[in-house]
Amino acid sequence: MALIAIEEHWSSPELTAAVRALPADRGDPSLVLDEMGDNLALLDDLADARLRFMDAQGVDLQVLSLAPPGTHPLDPAQAVPLARRANDLAVEAVRRHPRRFRALATLPMADPAAAAAELERAAGLGMVGAMVYGRSGAVPLDDPRNEDVFATAASLGLPVFIHPQVPPLAVREVSYSGFDPLTDLAMATFGWGWHLEAALAALRVVVRGTFDRHPDLQLVLGHWGELLPFWLDRADSLARAAGLERRVSDYVRTNVHLTSSGMLNPALLRHVLEVTTPDRLIFSTDYPFQRPDADAIATFLTHLATDADREAFTEGNARRLFRIEGDLG
Repeated sequence: MALIAIEEHWSSPELTAAVRALPADRGDPSLVLDEMGDNLALLDDLADARLRFMDAQGVDLQVLSLAPPGTHPLDPAQAVPLARRANDLAVEAVRRHPRRFRALATLPMADPAAAAAELERAAGLGMVGAMVYGRSGAVPLDDPRNEDVFATAASLGLPVFIHPQVPPLAVREVSYSGFDPLTDLAMATFGWGWHLEAALAALRVVVRGTFDRHPDLQLVLGHWGELLPFWLDRADSLARAAGLERRVSDYVRTNVHLTSSGMLNPALLRHVLEVTTPDRLIFSTDYPFQRPDADAIATFLTHLATDADREAFTEGNARRLFRIEGDLG
C-alpha cells in the first residue's frame, strides 16, 4: 500500500516577492506564516530536504501545490507570466523525480481566458489538476467570467482544489481584529477565517449551478471539507432558492473530494463519513505547515474501518482522481 499525499506546498520566490510588494489593501498578510521557523526553507526545496521528510513520514508521493496566495492578488500583467513560470518549475521537479512528485497547476485567475489556456498547457505538461482560491482580487471564483476555467477543467478531467485564502481587508477589520497583531492574523487565517472563506467559495460554486452545467467537474477541499460538511443540513435549504437540480449535500457527495490536511483526528473522520463516502476521502499532510510523523499517520489509519477503506484513503482515491499510474516511492 503506497501513501500519496496531496496539498503538499512549495513556494516560488519570484511570485512571493511580487505579492509582498503589493499595497496593504491588496496584499496577503498570511505570507508571514510561510516564514515561521524553517517553513520557508522547506517550501523552497523541491529536492533532497523534501524527499528526506517524505521518507521519514512514509510518504511515497507528494502532489505539489504552490503555497498561498498563489497569483490571486496580482493583476493580469503579473499573474499570467508568474503562473506560467511557477508551473514550469513544478513540472521540472516532477521530471527530476517522477516516482515521488506530481503537481497541481497555478492559474492566473485575474485573466480567466489566460487561466483556461494555462490549464490546457499544464495538462499537456502532465500536471494533474489545479489549485485556486475563492477570490481573485474582488472577483469570486463562481463569477460567470470564470465559466471557461470550470468548463476546461471538466473537459480535461482535471480536479480543481479550492485552497483557503485570507478574508478581504474589510472583513478582517470588522471580524478578525481587536486582539494583538499575531492573534488577529491567526484568527483570520488558520484559526478560523481561512476555512470559512474556502467553504463559502465552494458553496458559491455549488449554488451558482456550476455542477448542473458541468456534472463531471470535481472539486477538492482540504481540512476535511473546510467546515462545509458540518453544516449541510442548513446548506441544503439553498437548493430550492437557487433553482438547483439537486441538494447541496448531493453535489458534495458526487463532485467534491475531501482531504485530511494533516488533521489526523478520528472524530473528524467519523463525521465526514456521515455525510460522504470513503471513495471521497484523500490523505494529505499540508506540508510543511502540518508535520505528522510516521507513527501518527499509522495510528490514524487504524481508524478506517477496512483494509479497502485504508487503501482508498492512502492511495486508491488519489490515483483515480489525479490519474496517477505506475510504481511509486
